[in-house]
Amino acid sequence: MKIMQSNVILIVSVAALLGAAACKKGVSPNNNNNNSGGGGGTSTTDSVYSPVDPATPATVGFFMNNWAPRTWAGPGDSGTSPLTVSGAVTDSMTINVNDVLAKAPPTVFGNNSNLWMGQIVTQPNLLQYLADLSPNVIRGPGGSISDVYFWNGTAGSPAPTDVPDSIYTNNGTLGPTGPWYGGVYGTGTLTLPNYYSLLTSIKSQGLQTINYAYARYGTGPNPVAAAAHLAADWVRSDNGQTKYWEIGNEDYGDWEAGWEIDVTKNQDGQPKYVTGALYGQHWNVFADSMRAAASQIGATIYIGAILYNTAPQSYDVPSIQTWNQGVLQNAGSNADFFIIHDYFTGYNTNSTPQQIFATGTGEVPTDMSFIKAQLSGAGVSTKPIAMTEWNIQATGSKQNTSYISGMHAALTLGTFIQNGFGEASRWDLANGYANGDDMGMFNVGDEPNAPLWNPRPAFYYMYYFQRYFGDRMVYDTIKRSNADLVAYASTFSSGQAGAVIINTGSLNHVLSIDFQHFPAVANYHYMVLTGGTDNSPFSSQVYVNGTGPATPTGGPLSYSTIKDYSAPLTGTIKISVPAMSVIYLLADGK
Repeated sequence: MKIMQSNVILIVSVAALLGAAACKKGVSPNNNNNNSGGGGGTSTTDSVYSPVDPATPATVGFFMNNWAPRTWAGPGDSGTSPLTVSGAVTDSMTINVNDVLAKAPPTVFGNNSNLWMGQIVTQPNLLQYLADLSPNVIRGPGGSISDVYFWNGTAGSPAPTDVPDSIYTNNGTLGPTGPWYGGVYGTGTLTLPNYYSLLTSIKSQGLQTINYAYARYGTGPNPVAAAAHLAADWVRSDNGQTKYWEIGNEDYGDWEAGWEIDVTKNQDGQPKYVTGALYGQHWNVFADSMRAAASQIGATIYIGAILYNTAPQSYDVPSIQTWNQGVLQNAGSNADFFIIHDYFTGYNTNSTPQQIFATGTGEVPTDMSFIKAQLSGAGVSTKPIAMTEWNIQATGSKQNTSYISGMHAALTLGTFIQNGFGEASRWDLANGYANGDDMGMFNVGDEPNAPLWNPRPAFYYMYYFQRYFGDRMVYDTIKRSNADLVAYASTFSSGQAGAVIINTGSLNHVLSIDFQHFPAVANYHYMVLTGGTDNSPFSSQVYVNGTGPATPTGGPLSYSTIKDYSAPLTGTIKISVPAMSVIYLLADGK
C-alpha cells in the first residue's frame, strides 16, 4: 500500500494544561476522548520543571538497578521540516513533564540470540547493527534449545554420560539429544565464549537459560541433583558475568524436551509428564545449588521461575492447566523473578494489520494483570516480571518481516514501560526466512535479494524508539477523533521532552501537542518512519525521513546519519504525520 503523503498534523506548544475534557493516560495507551477538535493556538509558557520520580514498581524491582540518566545526542538537523503544514486540528495532546509515570528500565529493550546463527562475532556488519541497536540484554542460548544445551560440552566430551541418545520432544516424538554444546566450534553453532564476546562487543549483559529438562531425562540415580550441579558449575564458570538466570524454557509445553520422559530409564521415580508442582520442587534444588555457587565466587545473581502467561484453555495439556498453581505453591516465595512468554497474535493465523496492532497495546497489560492475580491468589508477594520471549506469530502474508511488525514493536515497547515490566527480550536476532514468516530481526542469509544480516523493518522502529525515548515516561492527556493514534511521552535527563506517536490507521490526523512545565528552547526534531509500496499491506520496506532501502527489503543502512527534520520551537508547531506511520519527536529544553 502506498503511504499517502497527505498528513497527520502535530501541533506542539509549550503550555499549561487547561482543558479538563482531555483524558489523562495512565496504564492503558488506549484511553480515548472521542471529541474532535481541540488544541491549536498558543498558551502561556509554564517552565517550572520539577519532576518527582515514583517508587519503583515491585514488578520491575532490581531490574531498575540498570537505570541511568540519559543524554540525547541527535544525528544533526536537516534544517527543514517538510511535514509542517497549516490545517484544522483533529486530535490534541498535552505532555506533563513533571508527572512521571515511570523511569524506563533499559532491560525492556532486550533480544534473543540463538546457536544456529553461528559464530557471529566474526560478522562486523551485524555487530555494528547490534551496537547501534543497544539491546542492553541478550538472552541465550536459544529458546527450546536451552533444554538440550550443555554449556561445557565439547566435540570430544559433548554431554554427561547419563544423557540418553534420544529424548522425547515435540509431543511424544523421540529424537536425538544434541548437538548443542557450549564448547563446540563450527559454522552452525555459537560457542559460549563467543556469546560472552558478543555481549562485550555490543555493551549488553546476558540472561542465561539453564537446562532444566536434563533433570527430567537424565538416566543417573539422581538426575535432579546432577542437573542442578551442572547449573551451579556454570554459575561458577561464569564468574559474575551474568546476573539473570532462568531455569528452563516453556517446560509446561508438550513441545519441550523434558515434558515427557521414558520412565523405564528414570531412577528417581519421576512421572512420565512434568507438572508445575514438580518443576517448582526441582526449581528449589537448582536455585539452592546456583546460589551457593554464586556465594562462593562473590557474585550477585537473580534466578527466575517460569509461569504461563494466560488462563489455560480446555484444549491445553494437563501440565498447563495447573502449571502456575504448582510452581507458585512450591517455588513462589523462593523465586527472585517470574518469566512469561507471549507471541501476541493468533497462532498460525493470517492476521491483518489492525489485529496485529491491537495486540501491541492490549496484550501486555492483560498479561501483567493475569500474573499479578495469579501471585495474589497464591499468596505470593509481587516480584519482578520478565517477558523473555515476545513477537507476533502471524503467517501467510510476510507479516513478520514487514514494517507492520516494526510498528507493532514500537507499540509494544511503550506498553512494557507503561505496565511495569522489568525485562523483555524480543524473539529473536535471526532465524530462517520461511517466505516472510521469519521472526528474526536480521537476514540470516536465506532471504532472496537481501544481503547477509540485512536489518528487517523492526530493527529501525526499535532503534529509533531507544534513540528518541527518554529515561522517564511521563503522563500525557489526549483527545482523539478516533482510536488511530497511540503516543508514549518521555523526557531525557539532558533536558529534552517528546513523544513516540504511532498512527495505526489509514486516515490522516492533525495532532496538537502542548507541553506543561517545560522550559523549552531552540528547536524540535523528529524522524518519521513509513512503509513502502510492495506487498500491500505488509511492505517489507521502511522509509526514514523519505530515505528508503537500496535493496528490495529492509531500510536505509545510513540510518545512523540521516538528519532530523527540525524547526524552531517558537510556539505552536504543526506537523503532518502520514497514515500507518511512527513519528519520533523531541523538543529541546534547558
